[in-house]
Amino acid sequence: MDSLAATALPDLWDRLSGTQTDPDLWVVLATLVAAVVAVVPHTVWRVSRNAITIAHEGGHGLVALVSGRTLTGIRLHSDTSGLTVSRGKPYGVGMILTAAAGYTAPPLLGLGGAALLAAGRITLLLWAATALLVAMLVMIRNAYGALTVIVTGGTFLLVSWLAGPQVQAAFAYAVVWFLLIGGVRPAFELQAKRRRGGAGDSDADQLARLTHVPAGLWLFLFHAVSLCSLIGGGRWLLTL
Repeated sequence: MDSLAATALPDLWDRLSGTQTDPDLWVVLATLVAAVVAVVPHTVWRVSRNAITIAHEGGHGLVALVSGRTLTGIRLHSDTSGLTVSRGKPYGVGMILTAAAGYTAPPLLGLGGAALLAAGRITLLLWAATALLVAMLVMIRNAYGALTVIVTGGTFLLVSWLAGPQVQAAFAYAVVWFLLIGGVRPAFELQAKRRRGGAGDSDADQLARLTHVPAGLWLFLFHAVSLCSLIGGGRWLLTL
């Protein structure tokens, strides 16, 4: 048993730290098209947006923990909304960073994923995503949220363990493209809701109350982060 573990651990480390061959350009372009199809049509977006909500609420939760707040729970709802609850001072840098992390998390995760793929770290990307989803599952506080995270994490786990290198590469590129492109749309949706007089308790409005900076400027920040991440990440994925 000891010799088996001694052999398995180095093999596991080699898989995580090693690099994998980049897929053909047609695979990169095909996964780009698939991501666009998952984001642009409204009927498809109503379902696929759940994955962006996972990243959005996970961003709130992660930054809350890093900034010293106590994360008490995360809820994901069937209408693709979510709620992350943390305890701590209702003001200050920690609260501001936590509130700002939601809309910026999906595109920044996509940008980080693009950097890993550009470096050939496909396996590391898949395993890191699985680990983050498992950690998030511990903090989920409703059945729909738990089901969503389990299905998503299970998909990553199955691809990581059972799929061949080409399938893993295609899946990883599709996920990163989806985060980059899907990270752009929510800020525009929020802008449209605010124009109609809705979303009065949005992240941008909470940040405006916390910082006395107009919500429109925070919305501009969300747009800037998502669009810059898409441009930068897209260049990495296309090896430009």
